[in-house]
Amino acid sequence: MGLVLAALSAAGSTFADQWKEYFYCDALSADTICVKGIKRTSGFSGNHGSDNIITDGSIIAVADGQCMIIVENGQVVDICAEPGEYKYDSKTEPSIFTGSLGEGVKNVFAEIGKRFQFGGQPAGDQRIYYFNTKEIPGLKYGTAAPVPFRVVDARANMDITISVKCFGEYSIKIADPVLFYTNVCGNVSGAYKVSEIENMMRSELLTALQPAFAAISAKGVGYAEVPAHTYELTETLNEILSKKWKELRGIEIVSFGMNSIKANEADEKRIQDLQVAATYTSTIHAAAGQTYAGIEALQNAAKNEGGAAVGFMNYNAAAAAAGVNPNALYAQAAAEQAAAPKPEAPAEGSWTCPKCGKSSTGNFCPNCGTAKPVDAKWICPKCGRENDGNFCANCGTARQ
Repeated sequence: MGLVLAALSAAGSTFADQWKEYFYCDALSADTICVKGIKRTSGFSGNHGSDNIITDGSIIAVADGQCMIIVENGQVVDICAEPGEYKYDSKTEPSIFTGSLGEGVKNVFAEIGKRFQFGGQPAGDQRIYYFNTKEIPGLKYGTAAPVPFRVVDARANMDITISVKCFGEYSIKIADPVLFYTNVCGNVSGAYKVSEIENMMRSELLTALQPAFAAISAKGVGYAEVPAHTYELTETLNEILSKKWKELRGIEIVSFGMNSIKANEADEKRIQDLQVAATYTSTIHAAAGQTYAGIEALQNAAKNEGGAAVGFMNYNAAAAAAGVNPNALYAQAAAEQAAAPKPEAPAEGSWTCPKCGKSSTGNFCPNCGTAKPVDAKWICPKCGRENDGNFCANCGTARQ
């Protein structure tokens, strides 16, 4: 059983008289995954009695963004994802046209495809199904309960777990129609809509969010920065869900959008307090913080209800109790900066490797072996003329 591209096998105008039935599919809506093919029967058809028989010589049309499969007695026997019109021939082997779906579909077809021949004739029940292979957008998700998110900040020596809520949209694509038909929709009588599987996918997606969040937070991405890293989330979610979605159902996540992610107020304050405290481990930042606090305290002292004198008295008492002098901190920061090792000046004639960033003076990087980049222009060491070739245009000196 196979499909032959009609445009390649046509032999004049008389070929049209050999077409028995014409199977096609109208434009698939964005919420439709699969639909049974429509048969438009001509007056020459020898098969008017049953809708589930495909007569030899029938034409099957496949449009852009569609994949067509032929099913015999509930088993997939042929597949086509390349646009065109194809002639049906039950006496030939399956002709698999996978188009952009790739070799993976061929491998799956080989595993669960046709196993038996019926004396070269079609079996008793044959159906055609069309799958939507375009991106299916607008699938919504939202966390009813908070999801754990690990916050890692090496600068603040912080590694804590907080609870976040998030919502947004994602899109999917049917990457392997054979798997989806075999393991999900089966012999659907009409159309299979996204809504029939959406609730289950949403539940599995939210379950996968926790390890996905853990993966990107390990890279140092803060929870407030997550909406800017949706590409990494998409890749991670596909990897986590590959067993259930891609390998079992033939579904892939194309894009993942996050409209909002929010931690509770207590967790947000805890992060801010730790980050602020971490800044004061630097002497210069501690001096600046003490100076700012002193200025603010002076302003509040001047507004004291008991009079400015009382306010300044309280300020002086508080400063003495603190035992920290901003000027001393600034002096300490200057001393630390002076004692810090200075970066070495680059050696004469050194260059930086564009691949690994290591400095070198030779013709090849000692770290990765990348050749020294050649400057477009050079100065002749003999006459001082600027050149862009291998020899000086003025005196003929070779480029060094």
